[in-house]
Amino acid sequence: MDTGVQTTVPAEKSDVSAATKTPTTLSSDCIINFARGDPMLYEPYWKNKGDRCKMVTLGDELMSYFSNALNLCWFLMPELDCAIRRLHRVVGNAEADNRFIIVGNGSTQTFHALLYALSSPGHPEPVSVVAAAPFYSSYPEETEFLQSRLYKWAGDANCFDKDGAYIEVVTSPNNPDGSIRHTVVNREGGKSIHDLAYYWPQYTPITHKADHDVMLFTFSKATGHAGSRIGWAIIKDKAIAAKIVKFVELSSIGVSKESQLRAATILGVISEDCQNPGLEEENLFEYGRRIMSARWKKLREVVMKSNGTFVLPEYPRDYCRFTGEYTDSNPAFAWLRCKEGLNCEKLLKDECRIITRGGTCFGVEETYSRVSMLCSDAEFDFMLERLSTIKN
Repeated sequence: MDTGVQTTVPAEKSDVSAATKTPTTLSSDCIINFARGDPMLYEPYWKNKGDRCKMVTLGDELMSYFSNALNLCWFLMPELDCAIRRLHRVVGNAEADNRFIIVGNGSTQTFHALLYALSSPGHPEPVSVVAAAPFYSSYPEETEFLQSRLYKWAGDANCFDKDGAYIEVVTSPNNPDGSIRHTVVNREGGKSIHDLAYYWPQYTPITHKADHDVMLFTFSKATGHAGSRIGWAIIKDKAIAAKIVKFVELSSIGVSKESQLRAATILGVISEDCQNPGLEEENLFEYGRRIMSARWKKLREVVMKSNGTFVLPEYPRDYCRFTGEYTDSNPAFAWLRCKEGLNCEKLLKDECRIITRGGTCFGVEETYSRVSMLCSDAEFDFMLERLSTIKN
């Protein structure tokens, strides 16, 4: 989950002013925002789909609050429930059968619901929420935003030594650095949220079928449809699932049916293309992997010519169960590191007119900065051109 609209604080969804929007026509001296994770690289793919993802609703349709009153998640459309389970079976990235699927208004609301569901009002003090640095920059602010008495942000999981209950958030592949993550605290009284927003074949090899107690996914990073605001949790425990449903019920009385049906339609098209490769030249994951791989290759070439000013992480190749071959990791964000003594975020802004998100937002040094790889082609080409001007 990532829209990334600010540069000095970890908030990602509050600022939609003209100052943060990329101009329709890019000029050579314009400032370009790479701090956000707006997944516009998928737009050309979906344009080519034409009417296959078209959805028409009549005035008398989708009027009730209820989607399926007999289901625990009574606002979840049956079509979306089936589409989510089918796609996870096709990709093999998560166990979804015989699990509870809970839909939320984006993974942000679902994350808040998970914190509520995994906390207990009986504790004498708020439950500590931790994540290993570098952690997703919005976790601290989102955790503290409601000033809840149930939970509080407690920082880097690597440094957490407090006894008692805690919640560890594990993002894998990680945002911002693309690494594969596991829990690090592993003590009695702990619970974990596995944020698998980027565990899709265009970003990383699918090495196993994830089967954690609590797993979080988002429509925006899987397909690029950030504006539909659909996220979902896959839950083993019925009591936890019921608390998540209650949170969404009290905060928004469910999730838009129009958004759910659009998501169901699009997820269905993806599954169909993956299961019937003759229908299309490329399925979504092949397209995404091809574009991301080409972008990472170009970026590495530019970084290599920077004479040590910038460094990028290296990722091992691994066998992907979905593709049936060894593939590279192509993370959604580039985790740039500058040479010692440089503020990477400031350097990129001052010298390249590129807005990024600095390392301090992610709990690490200012020599790091996160750069989105999900932008449009025009924005990406401008970034490469400007980065190539920096050589020591």
